Amino acid sequence: MKTEQTARLMHTEKSFRVKKLTIMAIMTAIAYLITFFVHIPMFNFLTLDFKDAVLVFAAFIFGPLSAFFMSVVCSLIELVTISSTGWIGLIMNVLASASFACVAALFHKRKPCLKNAVIGLVAGTLAMTVVMIVWNYLITPLYMGIPREAVVQMLIPIFLPFNLFKGVLNSALAVMLYPTISVLEKSKLIPKIEKTETTRKGLNIGILIVAAVVLAACVCYILVK
Repeated sequence: MKTEQTARLMHTEKSFRVKKLTIMAIMTAIAYLITFFVHIPMFNFLTLDFKDAVLVFAAFIFGPLSAFFMSVVCSLIELVTISSTGWIGLIMNVLASASFACVAALFHKRKPCLKNAVIGLVAGTLAMTVVMIVWNYLITPLYMGIPREAVVQMLIPIFLPFNLFKGVLNSALAVMLYPTISVLEKSKLIPKIEKTETTRKGLNIGILIVAAVVLAACVCYILVK
């Protein structure tokens, strides 16, 4: 009897791992395809893309470690296909996506709900901005072949607003995607996330409206820029 239960449990765990890896692979592919088809040049080698919204959405489901691996895989595929920045670009892509998605997922994992997802996204945006300012200070002189003093002059007027804007845009997209987690749970495509805190329905609607307004504002800014 115990042997049968153990075998059934092992089969269930194996099925879950296969399903998890499959969904992670699909989401990584979607993140890459979004970058492939939509990447907007902003300044020199800085391009705006929306893959982090998909990666952080996956992070809310599977956790920060999964988000890190997905960031690495997506960046590696970019390296061998569309990237023109080489290994330096790979490192910067992984740092940006992982710092954003992993930090957001850590906050969300403590008490999974939309409100904590938003808190995590704010923290992830700030973390990504700080990380990228530090790494642009360290790496950009090597990549662009310019004095570090010139890079310092670009940190506040260029790198800071770019990463904040990128974080806000991807955060707004991730918030709009968040309600689909319950749809995926009901269809049994993902395991049910245990909600440790209930959020008022009115607050959820308010958050979604604010996210939609922010998203619309970001899109308008991109179009008129």
